[in-house]
Amino acid sequence: MKRTAAAFLLIATTFFWGITFTIVKEAVSQVNIFVFLAQRFALAALLMIIPGMLFHRKPTWSTVRAGTILGLALFSCYAFQTAALLYTTASNTGFLTGLNVVCVPVMGAIIFKQAVPVGVRWGTLIATVGLYLLCTGGELRINSGDILGIICAFCVALHLLLTSHYTHNHDVYWMTTVQMTTIAVASSSIALAGGKQLTAYYPFLLWPLLLCAIFASVFAFLVQTAMQRHMPPSQTALIFCLEPVFAAGYAYIAAGEKLSPVAWLGAVLILGAMLLSELLPGGVETNQSELESIK
Repeated sequence: MKRTAAAFLLIATTFFWGITFTIVKEAVSQVNIFVFLAQRFALAALLMIIPGMLFHRKPTWSTVRAGTILGLALFSCYAFQTAALLYTTASNTGFLTGLNVVCVPVMGAIIFKQAVPVGVRWGTLIATVGLYLLCTGGELRINSGDILGIICAFCVALHLLLTSHYTHNHDVYWMTTVQMTTIAVASSSIALAGGKQLTAYYPFLLWPLLLCAIFASVFAFLVQTAMQRHMPPSQTALIFCLEPVFAAGYAYIAAGEKLSPVAWLGAVLILGAMLLSELLPGGVETNQSELESIK
C-alpha cells in the first residue's frame, strides 16, 4: 500500500512539473532563466522556512549538509538543461534529459551495488524508445550542444539516487527546505554575476511564480523526498518519464499544440513501460532489496 500511494503521489508530482513546463517556457522567454529560478526557489524556501521555524524542530547539521548536496545536484540539472537549450533543440534537450531513466539503474548498480529488476530493465528500454518518439518525433539531429543534455541526465540521476540515500536518515521537511534555499542562492549568484536585477517585479511573472513555487517546488520536491523512502530510484525515474506526456497534454489543451501519430505512440510506450515494470515477475521483491541497498 505504501508503494502504491508513493507511486500515485509521484505521478501527481510529475503532473505538476509537466503542466508548468509550458508556463515556465513562456516566462523565461521574457525574463532571464536564473532570475526566474532565483525568485521561484526563494519564494518556495520562504514558504517552507516560516512554518518550519514555527512548527518543526531545528534541523541538524547533517540534515543541512544533505539538503545542500541535494540542492547543488538539482541546481546542476537546471543549469545544464538551460545551457543545453542554448546550443541544441528543445526536442533534443527533452529526450537527452529523459535519458536519466537509463542512467539511474546503471549508476545505482555501480555506486550502490543495486540489482536491476527484469521489469525495470524492459521498462527502461521501452520508456527510452517512447521518450525518443515523443520528444523528437523520430528525428534526432545530433549537434555539439547535446553533450550538455547528457550531463543533465546524469545530474538528474545523481539527484534521484542521493535523494533515496538521504531520505531514510534525515528530516524530510528540513532537507527539502535547505534544498530549495540552496537552489535560490546558487541561481541568485549566477544572475548577479551576469548583472541581472533580482528584485525587479514583473507583473506577468506573478501567476507563473506562484504556480511553480507552490506546486512544482514545495509540493513536488517535498513529496518526491518523502515518497522515495518507499519507491526505489529506478522506479521513480520511470514515473518521471511521464513529465513530457503531461507537458504535451497541457500544451495541447492550453496552446493548441498537436502531437503527431509518432509522438502519441511514444506517449503510449512510456505508459506501457511503467505498467510492465510493475507486472513482470520479481519486481516488488527486487525493488525492496534496491531500497535496502541504497540506505
